[in-house]
Amino acid sequence: MAEALFSSKNQKILKDGMWDTNPITFQILGICSALAVTTQLKAAIIMSLGLTFVTAGSNVVISIIRNYIPPQIRIIVQLTVVSALVISIDQALRAYMFDVSKQLSVFVGLIITNCIVMGRLEAFAMGNPPWKSFLDGLANGVGYSAILIAIGAIREILGSGKLWGIPVIPELLYTQGYVNNGMMVLAPGAFFLLGIMVWIQRSISGYKENS
Repeated sequence: MAEALFSSKNQKILKDGMWDTNPITFQILGICSALAVTTQLKAAIIMSLGLTFVTAGSNVVISIIRNYIPPQIRIIVQLTVVSALVISIDQALRAYMFDVSKQLSVFVGLIITNCIVMGRLEAFAMGNPPWKSFLDGLANGVGYSAILIAIGAIREILGSGKLWGIPVIPELLYTQGYVNNGMMVLAPGAFFLLGIMVWIQRSISGYKENS
């Protein structure tokens, strides 16, 4: 049973979403959140968990009901499922992490129309069984999360000298003239880091643009 669940085909689904066709570095999707919510690691992690939950959950639900969805209203049905999951996340954040909820504000709601979520529903969940769809959603969420968390950690350290709000740059360095990199708290800093990560991932994977 375990072999079937994690067969070579299923392992490829995981590898594709997390690395080979990573939604950010390969498909160049979800860029808005990568630029907007990564000034602090905490916000990046919360956003990552939220999108992973929605992507995996909506993939499973749509996969289960895919044969009963009239083609004419499939987008409406997909948006309804995604909206229900996003609203549940938003309400949970408001109840238990209100400060993070305010910081993420509109970006949590934008998960509803996130290209990664809708893309996986159309490209995978509508044509595959629930377990494969879950793996696909999970892998793409984890792939997205890895990039978002990496950018968030680097920006917080270089931009404010902290990580998860805790100072990590020794005070001695500041007394010797070290200053935080102001560009890292702005969108261009995230864009710069994102470009480097795209280059690194594609160099390692040996990806080449078709001429």
